[in-house]
Amino acid sequence: MANKEKLLNRTLEEVMGDRFGIYSKYIIQERALPDVRDGLKPVQRRILYAMLRDGNTSDKPFRKSAKTVGNVIGNYHPHGDSSVYEAMVRMSQDWKVRMPLIEMHGNNGSLDGDPPAAMRYTEARLSKISAELLRDIDAKTVDYILNFDDTTEEPTVFPSKFPNLLVNGSTGISAGYATEIPPHCLSEIIDATVHLMEHSEATVDDLMHFVKGPDFPTGGIVQGLEGIKKAYRTGKGKIVLRGRTKIEALRTGRKQIIITELPYEVNKALLVKKMDELRLDHKVEGVSEVRDETDRSGMRVIIELKKDADPNGILNYYFKNTDLQITYNFNMVAIDRKTPRQLGLKDILQAYIVHQKEVVTRRSKYELQKSIDRQHIVRGLIKAISILDDVIRVIRSSKDKKNAKQNLSESFGFTETQAEAIVNLQLYRLTNTDIVTLQEEEHQLDLTIARLKGILASEKKLIAVIKKELLSVRDRFSDPRRTTIEAEIEEIKIDLEVMVASEEVMVAVSKHGYVKRSSLRSFAASGNDSVAMKETDHTLFQQQMNTTDTLLIFTDKGRYVYLPVHEIQDRRWKELGQHLASIVPIEPDEAIISAVPVKDFTETTRYMTFFTKNGMVKRTKLSAYHAQRRSKPLTAIKLKKNDTCLVALATNGTSDLVLVTHSGYCLRFKEEDAGEVGTRASGVKAVQLKPEDYVAGAGSLIKDTSSNVVIVTDRGAVKQMALEEQVECTGRPRRGVQVLRELKTKPHHIVGFERVQPKDQLTLLTSKGKLFTVSAAAIRLSDRYSNGSFVLDQEEDGTVSEVWKEVASED
Repeated sequence: MANKEKLLNRTLEEVMGDRFGIYSKYIIQERALPDVRDGLKPVQRRILYAMLRDGNTSDKPFRKSAKTVGNVIGNYHPHGDSSVYEAMVRMSQDWKVRMPLIEMHGNNGSLDGDPPAAMRYTEARLSKISAELLRDIDAKTVDYILNFDDTTEEPTVFPSKFPNLLVNGSTGISAGYATEIPPHCLSEIIDATVHLMEHSEATVDDLMHFVKGPDFPTGGIVQGLEGIKKAYRTGKGKIVLRGRTKIEALRTGRKQIIITELPYEVNKALLVKKMDELRLDHKVEGVSEVRDETDRSGMRVIIELKKDADPNGILNYYFKNTDLQITYNFNMVAIDRKTPRQLGLKDILQAYIVHQKEVVTRRSKYELQKSIDRQHIVRGLIKAISILDDVIRVIRSSKDKKNAKQNLSESFGFTETQAEAIVNLQLYRLTNTDIVTLQEEEHQLDLTIARLKGILASEKKLIAVIKKELLSVRDRFSDPRRTTIEAEIEEIKIDLEVMVASEEVMVAVSKHGYVKRSSLRSFAASGNDSVAMKETDHTLFQQQMNTTDTLLIFTDKGRYVYLPVHEIQDRRWKELGQHLASIVPIEPDEAIISAVPVKDFTETTRYMTFFTKNGMVKRTKLSAYHAQRRSKPLTAIKLKKNDTCLVALATNGTSDLVLVTHSGYCLRFKEEDAGEVGTRASGVKAVQLKPEDYVAGAGSLIKDTSSNVVIVTDRGAVKQMALEEQVECTGRPRRGVQVLRELKTKPHHIVGFERVQPKDQLTLLTSKGKLFTVSAAAIRLSDRYSNGSFVLDQEEDGTVSEVWKEVASED
């Protein structure tokens, strides 16, 4: 029963919340975040303190790292040896910290991400600048707490004679908090600290006269002054960090890019590998080799270029697509008065100054007390030497040490501490000359006490002491800035020629959606042989293009596919090619209606014009179809319900547009009448349709070119007309004029409409699957009221269902 009374009836949520709260508090305060005063996490502080207590300092020989790790785990940090050793190694890596706090002999890792040697092989000791973090730690300058097993004490913070948090930076992730503080230049930070001590009202802009920005140990170039300013004001900000590069000309006339500095914490081996993979995958053209020539004299990565390659374009490509340029996000979070806070530059420096004032005040009190105690003893010794014979007589007549001290106090008025010092005095010091030394020491102690009292009484003198010590550290340890600061973030523009080798190729698109590109050599080698194609398929587009061009493929659902030519698979001309559905996800019932080649999207005189089955026309500038994202089909025209996009063609803004309807009407109007709208618009009404009628075909008439068109009817009749002469240009939306003679029985209906030259060949497909080829030259010119000539027997061959113009092979 007694045991049952001790059980608490609590829900799992309460218990978990309570325990996680305790855990979170621990990892925030005691693990992942640095202290704003000394810039150290607990594990780092414990490593440095253990090394100090073990006498493993910069003026002594190196010692095995394993010994230090053992001391840290045994006395201060009851965690895994690997985590302690990793923290120790990081403090020794001069490409990770701006001022290494530990010197290490042996393999301590590399810029290539190589792991350090095991701790049994490496040796370490404190660096010289670590002595400045630990200086005066024994002068009661900081608080101590018991270690984990209460057997010894450890400091809660170091005196820290320089602002280590900003100089070496910090990175860490805890529960709900993360920190990312970049390293800085020691001299700049100390100058800013001194300025803030002398001008407490100084703004962040004032401090930035001294602190130009982060100073990474690996150098590099920082871009974005606004990001730095924001980070220094609020603790959060974003900058761009890029490697340092130069372009060098070789004797052969070729050029090479040399990388001498990398962005902070970028793995060199992985970067070189990524650059070479982009070269091998032909993502970047013009690079012949990427190699790492880094040696003991410094870092050197060579990007060797091919002849006539554009070095700036290739460099921009690597900046954009590799870690040669990265984004660095400030997140300056540190523990301030036992609480995690996001701090700006001034906040961190103010917290450091408050800490230094406390450290110097406590040290001054400690030294003052020591000086007063010593002065008291020195005065007793001077008095004792002046009455030396009497003192000796009293001591000789005493029974023991205790009695001697008592007799001295009673006979001459010495205090207990003075009497202790007198009885402990060695005989050789009882000479007449020794009193001069004591008097000199008393004088020096008077000066020291006065100085220390002055420091404790005056804020100005206190600041002067801190300033002197800071400037001493700056003069002894500062080195030149490594990172260059640039005010603006450079916008990276990548020329397509850099990514794609410019090459003339032959491109073809079939009605059923097969796309291919072939070299001109493969095309020429195929001669007049028939190209691989399914029986009912035909070539919709075939043209010579450059690999830097773009092909826009339009579908009947009012969508288009943006397809750079270099992304089309290179196949032999006789092969079928790849289906469009394997490149982008088009719908199974989506049919291709046209393909438009584009060399330059900035042309202001080119338009895309669309006609729909229900009589709508839409005209949009070609530049609007320049896509940034192209992983899926994009909207070319917004279709209304039950409508289909019938024709998509490129126009020049000054042509006439012509359309024919199923019932035999033809309308011609100026292109400008269609207006100009955006890609997601539906357009305007082009033609007045009778019930049950619909648009059967459309095209454009360009000035100074042939205006001959061939109309094909469902009954197998073909007729050629000179449209410019026979159909007047009116406006929209009208019904148009009849171009077929009306028949009461078995009327003709238009199924096809093609602009033709005399050399063109037309193919007719019937409902029975039969194909008929007709030469445009063989079709005589007719007037509007003719129904043309029959080229097939409807009853025997079937009704004409589709008409297309054959693409000439010499095109």
